[in-house]
Formats: sequence, structure tokens, C-alpha cells
Amino acid sequence: MLTGAYKAGDRLVEERLAKEFGVSRVPVREALRTLASEGLIDVTARHGAMVPSLTPEQAQELIEVRANIEALNARLAARRHDPKIIARLQRILASGTKAAPKGSVRLLLELNDEFHNALAEAGSNRVLGDLMRSLRDRTAPAFSPTTPGQAKKTWEDHAEILRAVIDGDENLAWELASQHIHNVGSDYLATERKGNR
Repeated sequence: MLTGAYKAGDRLVEERLAKEFGVSRVPVREALRTLASEGLIDVTARHGAMVPSLTPEQAQELIEVRANIEALNARLAARRHDPKIIARLQRILASGTKAAPKGSVRLLLELNDEFHNALAEAGSNRVLGDLMRSLRDRTAPAFSPTTPGQAKKTWEDHAEILRAVIDGDENLAWELASQHIHNVGSDYLATERKGNR
């Protein structure tokens, strides 16, 4: 689901998942309960566990909140300016930029997650970091680049955000991070509207 392996509407069958992951059904059942409690999957009596689909309204609400939380974190990262974390962000950025034109969706998702986790660490606010992780999990379907052009733009945005962080420009870091989330969210909403016509 978060990696794109499961799409909205896919049923999550315990027995199949247990075989896929090479475990018994008990840990799968517990994992499904945890995912349901975090709002990451839907569980109903009739259909069992399913990957939820975001309505455009839900997606818009999540995008608005995530844009402000990510922006606040970018501002804090620019303020705190930790050289070790910045060096790690630069390495991740180089890998993502190189992979964007030809990389697999899974690799790009992993690198994107690494970048945002390192940026959260650079912000040095654990409460904010926890909120961001939760929101990223809930918005993962909306923030998965589906074309090489979208992937390239994502990493260009990341480069601009990181430059602002390196320069210690808190206001620019805020603005760029917020705009990045709004742009990616808008692309997702536009794609969803086309698909529903």
C-alpha cells in the first residue's frame, strides 16, 4: 500500500498476506488491526480489510495539513542547520536525482521516504516528526510520482528545499516545502479527476 504494491480497493486477505510474507496469520492479523487503528486501511464485516481510496475532499484536507507541517519542519531544519544531517540529505538528493529519470517507482518511493525522514530529523522536533510520518503514511497514494516527469520535478523541488535549508533561509524553506506539497497534491487530484471521467 505505502509502496504502491497494493492499490485503492484491493482486498487484504490474511491467508494470502501470510504466504506472501512467510509468516503465520497471527502477525498478519495484528498488523491489519494496527493499520486499521491508524486509518491506513478500512475493515468492514462484509469485505474484510481493504486498501482505502481517498475522496478528493479527503485528499485535499490531508494535503492542506501536510503542506503546513512539512513547511514548519523545513523552517526548523533551516534554523537548526545540522551539518551531519545536511550531508546525509545531500547524498540522498544525489541518489534521487540520478534515479528520477529511469528509476523504479519502488526505489523512488524509498529515496523520497529517506529524504523526508532525514529532513524531519534535521528539524529536530520529535512531535512534529511523528505527525509528519503519520501524515506521509496516510497520503502515500497521493504522493507517489507516476511519471518520470513528476519524479524529476519532485527531486528538483527537494534540491531547492535543501538549498534553502543549507542557506539557513527559514522563510524560503517554509515556502518551498509548502509549495512542493501543494504541487504534488494538485497533480494527484488532477490525475484522479481524469480517471473518474
